Amino acid sequence: MTVHAQDVASSPQHKLVVVELFQSQGCSSCPPAEANLNAVADHPGVLALSFGVTYWDDLGWKDTFATSTYTERQWSYAHYHRRDTVWTPQMYVNGHADLVGTDRAQLEAAITQAQSDGPAIEWSGNSVSIKASSRANSAGDVWLVRYDPRTQNVAIGGGENNGRTLAQRNVVRELVHLGTWSGSERTFSLPASSASELNTAALVQVQGGGDILSASVQGGR
Repeated sequence: MTVHAQDVASSPQHKLVVVELFQSQGCSSCPPAEANLNAVADHPGVLALSFGVTYWDDLGWKDTFATSTYTERQWSYAHYHRRDTVWTPQMYVNGHADLVGTDRAQLEAAITQAQSDGPAIEWSGNSVSIKASSRANSAGDVWLVRYDPRTQNVAIGGGENNGRTLAQRNVVRELVHLGTWSGSERTFSLPASSASELNTAALVQVQGGGDILSASVQGGR
């Protein structure tokens, strides 16, 4: 089934389309892709996430949100797709299609064409349950993502973007591997959040950096 961004919100069994941007505040090519991510974050049925990577940190400006965990996530995608390099900006849509992200029409097309056929995700208090499924690809990693939904205007004091103020939205602040899911229902306890303003999402993903099978935001969108 093809999931159309404009149709997702009206479906009771909808699956979020996950758009991940790997970028750095020190990369002069990244702001246009970040602007596109900020724009699609308003689409119903889209979960837009901004990951700061660390490999620009020695080139004049240390990204204020980057961690090695996010760099490792980008490398997991590269290895899964049999690539020997990573770059910024780079977007993945449902962990499947990847693009630079500076072309808004190309990004919108990738969102429209995104497919998702994974298990249901249910939230209850301080836990999340991945429901049973007998469909193909009934196995995956379960990730907890916490991100800041606010737009943050970051003044850059060095590197390629020196003197600019960058508007960053849905910046990922926590990424936790909760465990694995193998087709049977499984419930995971949620660790405490580091900040009250963060939103919490769960992803079920083909192991090793493959397609995202399901995604859900705690409390809805």
